[in-house]
Amino acid sequence: MEIRVKCRCGEDECSEWAIVELQGVVETQASFEGSIQNLEIGRLCHTESSQETYTFTVGYHELIGSKVILKKPLLVLKKLQLDDEVSGKTTELEVVGIIRTKILFKTRPKPLISGTN
Repeated sequence: MEIRVKCRCGEDECSEWAIVELQGVVETQASFEGSIQNLEIGRLCHTESSQETYTFTVGYHELIGSKVILKKPLLVLKKLQLDDEVSGKTTELEVVGIIRTKILFKTRPKPLISGTN
């Protein structure tokens, strides 16, 4: 079976994606079970002093991470089923984006405590 990979955007114009790597498990509340698509789990920001340092705030916890360049880039692909008059159905993969970096959070979260007076 032959699967073709197409990139319509050109190598320099493909969307840049990044992977967010966390240590541990992110669990949702029982009320969100089954509907986690488009669920906001936190806020990801980079510090003004450095584009390489990121903070990720989830609830009352803050994680500090860094940007890491991947040794081998990854492609984000979309599977397309096409009808071919000669051989029936064919499968093609369309390049949606390229992942060249990941944001790695490898330390324990820091609790955010609000002061009450």
